[in-house]
Amino acid sequence: MSTATGSALVSPARARLLLLAVVLLWGANWPVMKVGLESIGPLTFAATRMLLGGATLAVVAALQGQLRLPDRADWPVVFGVGLLQMAGFLGLVNLGLQYVPAGRSAILAYTTAIWVVPLAAMLLGERLAGRRLAGFVIGIAGVGVLFNPFGFDWTDRAVLLGNGLLLLAALLWAILIVQVRGHAMRGSPLSLGPWQFAVAALVLTPLALLLEGTASIRWSPQLAVILAYNGPLATGFCFWAMITVTRALPAITTSLSSLAVPVTGMLLAAVTIGEPLTVTNLAGLALILGGVGLVSVPQSR
Repeated sequence: MSTATGSALVSPARARLLLLAVVLLWGANWPVMKVGLESIGPLTFAATRMLLGGATLAVVAALQGQLRLPDRADWPVVFGVGLLQMAGFLGLVNLGLQYVPAGRSAILAYTTAIWVVPLAAMLLGERLAGRRLAGFVIGIAGVGVLFNPFGFDWTDRAVLLGNGLLLLAALLWAILIVQVRGHAMRGSPLSLGPWQFAVAALVLTPLALLLEGTASIRWSPQLAVILAYNGPLATGFCFWAMITVTRALPAITTSLSSLAVPVTGMLLAAVTIGEPLTVTNLAGLALILGGVGLVSVPQSR
């Protein structure tokens, strides 16, 4: 086993600790992003996160002697993560978050776990039967509750657009999770991370300049703190940690466990920026978590 490959793998216990850190940091980031979008354009915000996060990760990789060109076999995952999870997911989330409350946005973005179930069954051969199948059906029912006509305004085009963008972001992340799980990477997540951020930045920066320009930024001490939080922590550290966790734990377990992020995000959005905890969101989330429980029980055993 090469050094790069060995450093990419962590024990299940450490992987769970990394997952907990990601849950807390990404959960808190939903209300932070909502506030940040009041002072910066969505694509500019995403591009800035990629630049700051990538720079942070490049420094860490250099200090640990892992800043090097990826192996040719790893370029598919470099482009996959850079395009799907970083540029695609974050760009779509920021666009949707403009029209959707932070708590609901977190729930929709993390329906990723639901879409991973059939993808992992079809592409990785993971079993889809019994409790896992029942959990998937209940999770889909939870998504349906989120869009019931009594708790969702189907006549508001902005709301429809925002919710649709968030669901598309979730699907892109699901595809990425399955791709990474099925790929035997030769480099470590730390050595690949800076290049993944570079791919995302090369996509997002021109789009942001073309569509939003620098006028979309209204500088303030608050925005500086938000960008500092989003760059080194919520982006640089969390993306590296999530890729590491995805390699160490089963794809479905990893993605479904990450549903703790919207719970944290919804609660913190209610506490910090006063978003209401609606019956629709709570009921939908409860069904989704019920599905998660049914799916995860066989994994834990």
